[in-house]
Amino acid sequence: ILMCSAAAAALTDAPPDLLAGETSGEGSVEEAPPLASNIWRTWERLIEATKQHQKEFEQEFQGNVDYILLEGHKRSAFPVKCPMSNYSKEACLQRLAQGLLVYTVLLKQVEKEYPDNSILREIKPGIPLLVAQIKEKMKRSERVPAPSSSQEEQLLKQLDSPDTFQRRMTAHSILSHLRFFLIDGKRIKSLQPLQSNVTFL
Repeated sequence: ILMCSAAAAALTDAPPDLLAGETSGEGSVEEAPPLASNIWRTWERLIEATKQHQKEFEQEFQGNVDYILLEGHKRSAFPVKCPMSNYSKEACLQRLAQGLLVYTVLLKQVEKEYPDNSILREIKPGIPLLVAQIKEKMKRSERVPAPSSSQEEQLLKQLDSPDTFQRRMTAHSILSHLRFFLIDGKRIKSLQPLQSNVTFL
């Protein structure tokens, strides 16, 4: 478990030099590339795709399991959201991109339990796109590497269980926490300037 936690931490922790207060030249405003100009549209579509998760969960368990119990199935491998303040834009972008890359691995556990899940079909192609768009906004995108095969193996091993109910609760917990990871990401103060001049269709 310690190895798995370390693997998750290595993927999601932002370097200390990016904390608020450090000067990295990020105060300058650069024209966003075409790919990045649609970042909030992609973000909204992913959030919308996960909106039906609670309803699907309640239908599956027919009211016998409370949705709120998914919080108790949160694993140490789940990405940590960026603080709402006292964090630089670059650090938040890095944490968000790296967190989403971790979720692409965690979603393999969801696919294993629910191969025909409708939410999964919608978000699987959208997450890599959002990661690419976030990287377009970063100054040091090379700091966000994709998880290695060994890291993927460690993360997925942590989620496995011989108990079917526990595996399914973990899968639902992944979808639930991904939704709130996306929602919280859009609320971060240091990222609000990115939303200027963006019109949602």
